Amino acid sequence: MGPSEAGDILGRPTSRELLKRGLARLAYVAEDGTPRSIPIGFFWNGSQIVMCTAPNAAKVSALRQSPAVALTIDTEAHPPLILLVRGRAELELVDGIPDEYFQGGACAMTPEQRAEWEAGVRSLYESMVRIVVTPTWAKLIDFETTLPSAVEELMRRR
Repeated sequence: MGPSEAGDILGRPTSRELLKRGLARLAYVAEDGTPRSIPIGFFWNGSQIVMCTAPNAAKVSALRQSPAVALTIDTEAHPPLILLVRGRAELELVDGIPDEYFQGGACAMTPEQRAEWEAGVRSLYESMVRIVVTPTWAKLIDFETTLPSAVEELMRRR
């Protein structure tokens, strides 16, 4: 699959809704060679997934060593909607807090809670690392028009 095919999948209405959720699970290989999967807030800018983290986070040095990543964005409802994305992480140290950090990770906060959270973030971070993933592969599983590959194969065999 090429980036244009991944873009077609990410442009589907269901994918666009999932990309608004703001919380994904990021899978990467840690420096000790073992797999990791962590929840992380993100912002979809229309072509890339942008995540931000502390410069001293373990994932930063791991991603510099091995930038291949996979992301899962899904719902809790049954049947779940699942968006799977693969790509390579590009890292950039930035002064202050990137705008994407406040745009991503959307969650239900009152305006007062949001203001308090933003003030806390601004007082904590002098800099952050932007982790940018340009999707090179994507799959949407909605259990109506698309299924996991293994299930599709089993159904073809039947």
